[in-house]
Amino acid sequence: MTKLSHVAINADDLPATRAFYRASFGWQFSAWGPPGFYRIEADDPRGPGVTAALQQRRNLLPDQPTTGWECTIAVDDVDKVTMAALAAGGQVLMPCTTIAGVGHLIWLADPSGNVVGAMEYDHTAE
Repeated sequence: MTKLSHVAINADDLPATRAFYRASFGWQFSAWGPPGFYRIEADDPRGPGVTAALQQRRNLLPDQPTTGWECTIAVDDVDKVTMAALAAGGQVLMPCTTIAGVGHLIWLADPSGNVVGAMEYDHTAE
């Protein structure tokens, strides 16, 4: 089973972007993890939703800034998803990496170049 689990907004000017979303949607932000990374506190009282973040813009492909919102899909087996994505014409943008206490993440591109992350959540990951 898979589900949309995380989105991230890439930004060059983090203070201005935080101010925009705070003013526009009432979102609050808390620093979390690496420098330039903020969890978005935008809980929906109707139930749990997608975890969201604001982060310093980065390049998943050399010399090509990541634009738009990055989406991460929760998966049961990141290696299986990677093999299936490659067989279906996808491309690995960033090899699988482990985020301690979170899980195993790989960044892929679909055949049209759209970026998508696949995360095998494992809170015991080191």
